[in-house]
Amino acid sequence: MNITHFLTQVAILAAGGIVTVAAAYFLVKNDIQNYFRFKSLAANKDNRAALFPLRLQAHERLIVFVERINPSNLLVRLHQQGIGIKELQNLVLTEIKAEYQHNITQQLYIDTVSWNVVRKLKDDTIAMINNVVQGLPETASGVDLSKKVLQHMSGIAENPYELTIDLLKKDIHQLF
Repeated sequence: MNITHFLTQVAILAAGGIVTVAAAYFLVKNDIQNYFRFKSLAANKDNRAALFPLRLQAHERLIVFVERINPSNLLVRLHQQGIGIKELQNLVLTEIKAEYQHNITQQLYIDTVSWNVVRKLKDDTIAMINNVVQGLPETASGVDLSKKVLQHMSGIAENPYELTIDLLKKDIHQLF
């Protein structure tokens, strides 16, 4: 009887302990979850604060990239007196590809849609230059290439370079 009484007392104490722990868990559960949620939000806020300057710089660099590959700027910058069409084409394509490679890592810090627009603009610019060269005689000069490209650009209703810069600006404003 002594052992039975002892085991009964131990079972009652164990059941009481289990009930107490379960009640404490349910009382503190929300506080624990809120604490970890708060810690997670604080860590995310710190991460966003650290990434903000990088994201802003990426947008700035891509706006400069778009301006630099804009044919109205690119052709003026690269044109040399007496340059032939093929030489100017090679200079332009090399410049566009070098600028792109220089800024390729910026895709980490901008919206995927914006990056795809920038990449497509680069590809379209290369295609436009190549198409204009194909439409001109091999004896044409760099001036002929520049004139033809700028005429083509003036015939476009909405300038894709300005539209891309506007998109990047909208992305920047979403950061604030």
